[in-house]
Amino acid sequence: MLVAYDPSWPEQFADAAALLRSHGDPDWVIEHIGSTAIPGMRAKPIIDLAVRVADPADFERHRSALERSGWRRGSAVRSHPVMLRERDGVRTHIAHFFTAADWDAVNQRILRDWLLEHPADADRYRHAKCDAVAAAARGTSSYSAAKTPVIQEIVDRARTARGLPRIEVSDK
Repeated sequence: MLVAYDPSWPEQFADAAALLRSHGDPDWVIEHIGSTAIPGMRAKPIIDLAVRVADPADFERHRSALERSGWRRGSAVRSHPVMLRERDGVRTHIAHFFTAADWDAVNQRILRDWLLEHPADADRYRHAKCDAVAAAARGTSSYSAAKTPVIQEIVDRARTARGLPRIEVSDK
């Protein structure tokens, strides 16, 4: 499930961001998020992207073109639109669309920034991910549920440092 950090992940992100811009809005701000954005982090080999759209209508205006280019809607996430890209039935990319109004408070961006700046927390998260894989293999928890407490604790500290209120990290 988790693989060693792949130095090609930043390039894979750049290619996916270019594809999104070419079929969406060329002015969209797109950032690499998730574990593949953290050098040295073991991760599922899925590139996560945060896309800043003006508002929900901005996303909807470009949705059909994105679908024609191989992206599809799909996810249990409730707080924002998500599109997926697959190759041979295997998920390779997840694009999260956040409004400009929400952009500065997006947990995924906050977590990425914190882990890049705090190696001890990145290491702690790395261990939590490995423990989550073991819990999922035993059937005692899902991978996501098992790592959520550590993510919540780290994001809480990161949000506090930015003067933001605590919010639940799980939005499924």
